[in-house]
Amino acid sequence: MTADPVDPAALDRLAEVAVRTGLNLQEGQDLILTAPVEALPLVRRVAAAAYRAGAGLVTPILSDPEVALARYAHARDESFDNAAGWLYDGMAEAFGNDTARMAIVGEDPMLMAEQDPAKVSRAGKANSIAYKPALEKIATFQINWTIAAYPGRQWAIRMFPDMDPDAAQAKLAEAIFAASRVTDENAVANWEAHNARLRKRTDWLNDHRFRALKYSGPGLDLTVGLADGHEWMGGASRAGNGVVCNPNIPTEEVFTTPHAAMTEGRVRATKPLSHQGSLIEGIEVEFRKGRIVEARATKGEAVLRELIDTDEGARRLGEVALVPHSSPISQSGLLFYNTLFDENAACHIALGQCYSKCFVDGDTLTPVEVEERGGNSSMIHVDWMIGGPETDIDGIAEDGTATPVFRKGEWAI
Repeated sequence: MTADPVDPAALDRLAEVAVRTGLNLQEGQDLILTAPVEALPLVRRVAAAAYRAGAGLVTPILSDPEVALARYAHARDESFDNAAGWLYDGMAEAFGNDTARMAIVGEDPMLMAEQDPAKVSRAGKANSIAYKPALEKIATFQINWTIAAYPGRQWAIRMFPDMDPDAAQAKLAEAIFAASRVTDENAVANWEAHNARLRKRTDWLNDHRFRALKYSGPGLDLTVGLADGHEWMGGASRAGNGVVCNPNIPTEEVFTTPHAAMTEGRVRATKPLSHQGSLIEGIEVEFRKGRIVEARATKGEAVLRELIDTDEGARRLGEVALVPHSSPISQSGLLFYNTLFDENAACHIALGQCYSKCFVDGDTLTPVEVEERGGNSSMIHVDWMIGGPETDIDGIAEDGTATPVFRKGEWAI
């Protein structure tokens, strides 16, 4: 084992891809960067890559797990209904001035697993309310933004509990670098080719203009209506400020906006959902007229119920995404306990806020127009996986004609 379990050369390539492909940072553009303190090796590389690309100012905002846990150990009860609104107001102002946004994840996904779920939920809700002005700039894709990952040590131990910590971190690092397509010197070119493949799929779906998707498979009998004037997106996309960027590093999905009132049927999650430090397993829900009317889970059901009761829109869909079972992340056989990766292992849906960019001319629509077309509004946006190797999906046209989209978990086109 080398002294450093995280390959510094691969970390250099990840930083370069995150800045050049993920953000496509523009000359003179500022950048707000959030990350766990453990991810400083990547933060520093991103800052250097950003300044080489001509960044105006890079502002890092770091979080620490011990500080987060101290709140649950010592804070007054009313603390859990508070959030740093002043910080998010500042971020919203910065985004309004065309500042780019990068988030680096890498913390222990189960950090809050042993904490009071009610307090975790209250803190999450307060944070969602405070963050909404800034989130709206991201959800409406007004700016170029991206998310990337650093192989945090506790995250690695969580994934590989039977391994030596150094070996576990090295294995997680290799998995992140492979999924992020930065294992060789052609990383940027690899992403150009990958984006081209995703574009072919979105073009096919947009040409067909289905009104709904019909899912079938084990635990899956679901029809998801699609919003009026929806547009499929995936890979590189043009933000409202004109910058073409990749919001997620990695990504394997193509996605669009469902109609908030037109989902019917039952669905069972095919992978656990890691949410706010808690693991929710065995999710099963029923939709009627677009709204969850029944919900259960074999583990973490209280957290699930708190989640879907966040607001009215939390029980409705804001995103539907297609990912083949043969995706590299799926084939790795790993459960990352992190949505950035796990959502790219299977077809998935998201509860909560829709992406207004997933409409034809979405950057010109007002919130009222988005709602009129069926777009959902909420303080949350939480993805969970519903696809697998036996998933079949048909696209339903306006006249009711069905066209195969997925068969046995793979693209049928």
